Amino acid sequence: MLRKNPRGDYPVVHETAFVDPTAVLCGRIEVGPHVFIGPYAVIRADELDENGHLEPIVIGANSNIQDGVVIHSKDGAAVTIGEHTSIAHRSIVHGPCTVGSHVFIGFNTVLFNCTVGDSAVVRHNCVVDGHDIPEHFYLPSATVVKEATDLSALKTVPQSAKDFSESVMHTNVSLAQAYRRIQNQF
Repeated sequence: MLRKNPRGDYPVVHETAFVDPTAVLCGRIEVGPHVFIGPYAVIRADELDENGHLEPIVIGANSNIQDGVVIHSKDGAAVTIGEHTSIAHRSIVHGPCTVGSHVFIGFNTVLFNCTVGDSAVVRHNCVVDGHDIPEHFYLPSATVVKEATDLSALKTVPQSAKDFSESVMHTNVSLAQAYRRIQNQF
């Protein structure tokens, strides 16, 4: 469902993107080409800052926002999801937040007030709060990263976990096109 926020901003969705009928997109949102937004995702750009300003939530081309993902922002801050990025099931991306291109965010992960660099992998059940994740970094499952966290002290992710993340990203790239082909057949 696409709807206006109280200020009157309406989502802009590229014609090649697929938004599941159960998903809710509200407000100043920009969805790029070939994006897949899965069932029960909620993306809301509706909170204003003290001056009545609101930055958009932008989702780059060929990215996928999977089932039950929530993307929102406090006080009108920007949220940007790069191109070819996967936000896996039931994750929360709460702005201010920037997620780069070719990034994998694992199941049930929470991102807040951070930047995740290009080609990074944040595995399942992580919390990243107020600390940036550098490009090409692999964050192991169930890791909590706060402002004082020393990323160099973390163990590296095994190759099997890297392979899984890559597999998920490749599998989901074609979903927007496939669902658009059958969208009137539900």
